[in-house]
Amino acid sequence: MKHCGTETIETPRLILRRFQPEDAADMLQNWASDPNVQHEYGEPVYETPEAVQGLLHSYLAGYAQPDFYRWAISDRASGQNIGMIAFCKVWADCKTAEIEYCIGADFWGHGYAGEALDAVIAWTFAHTEFEKLEAYHRAANPKSGRVLQKSVMHRTETVERFKRAGEPPEGEVCYCIEKREIMPNKERKQTNGYRN
Repeated sequence: MKHCGTETIETPRLILRRFQPEDAADMLQNWASDPNVQHEYGEPVYETPEAVQGLLHSYLAGYAQPDFYRWAISDRASGQNIGMIAFCKVWADCKTAEIEYCIGADFWGHGYAGEALDAVIAWTFAHTEFEKLEAYHRAANPKSGRVLQKSVMHRTETVERFKRAGEPPEGEVCYCIEKREIMPNKERKQTNGYRN
C-alpha cells in the first residue's frame, strides 16, 4: 500500500502536526516526564531534558519513512505541545494501523484526546489507503477507555497485535473501526489513496 506519512490535521482547538525540535521543552513539562501520563499508555518516563531530546530525535528521524505517522498535539490557544497521537503499529499487508495517544495531565477533562482521535480517524479514511484502525487499553485504565468509548470506534474481541502474537488480549479492552463502516462506497473510491 502507498503511504503519505504524517501530514498536518487541524481541528477547532488543535493542530496535529509533525514534531519539531522546539517541542522538547513542552514535551518535558507537559507529558513525557509525568508517570501518570506515560504509564497510561505503557511508555517509559523521560525525566531529563537529555532523555526527552533522545525521544524527540527518534520521532524526527522517523519522518524519513513514509509509513511513520506521529503527530504532536498542539493547542491552538497557547501554541503548546500538550501530547501526541500516533500509529504505533502499521500492518501494510492488511491495511491496518494501531493508534496510541496521550495528553498532559494539566489538559485532561477537556476532550482534547477525543478531538485528536476523531480527527485522525477521519483524515486516515479520507486520505490514505488504510482500511482499518485499532486501539486498546488496559482494563485497569478507564481514562483511556472513556476516550475510545466516546469515539466512532467500537469494541472488538481482539486486534492485529494480539492476533499476530497468537495471544488473547488478557486484561486488555480492544476497539476498532473500518473504513467501510463510516464511508459510502462511492466516497471510498474517490478518496482511496488521495494525498493532500
